[in-house]
Amino acid sequence: MNPPKLNLAQTALVLIDLQKGIVNLPLAPRTGTDMLANAIRLTDKFRAAGALVVIVHVGFSSDGEDAVKVETDAAPIRGPYPPEFFELIPELGLRPNDIVILKRQWGAFTGTELDLQLRRRGIRTIVLGGVATNMGVESTARAANELGYAQVFVEDAMTSMSEEMHLFSVRHILPRLGLVRSTDEVLAACAS
Repeated sequence: MNPPKLNLAQTALVLIDLQKGIVNLPLAPRTGTDMLANAIRLTDKFRAAGALVVIVHVGFSSDGEDAVKVETDAAPIRGPYPPEFFELIPELGLRPNDIVILKRQWGAFTGTELDLQLRRRGIRTIVLGGVATNMGVESTARAANELGYAQVFVEDAMTSMSEEMHLFSVRHILPRLGLVRSTDEVLAACAS
């Protein structure tokens, strides 16, 4: 595969749901720890280059009234949540120039200021990773595609609730929305 072409002045790293209650779930095909190691390598590189890092996390009010409520065949996971569930993983080491986006559904664009923040900074490409590949990441990717962003999906900086869910998205959905690459390939593109 060809390496992605990244102009870091117009590229943002967007990481989805790297918070204690999600990263510490039983995940596959890689553990939260393994996925997080690659996400940290990416944040370190982007920050060192002066590129934008966006940390997106999900959260709800204490009464849960701001959560999406529609009829579904599979019940959504609802609280009560442990106190640390919504806390960002401290290893991310938030920096003053990072943007933190709170979402209240799978995708990071609907009902948030993510698109506004990216456009005001001249961002044209997003590099996407996080949890879960086929939920938060894919939902964000679909909206980003509709908004006209170029995308690079970092396959080994994302994971899901099962290997099957992850691989379906990586093999069949994300390649239609952008480029699927490894952490090493993205880091190499940042150096060029």
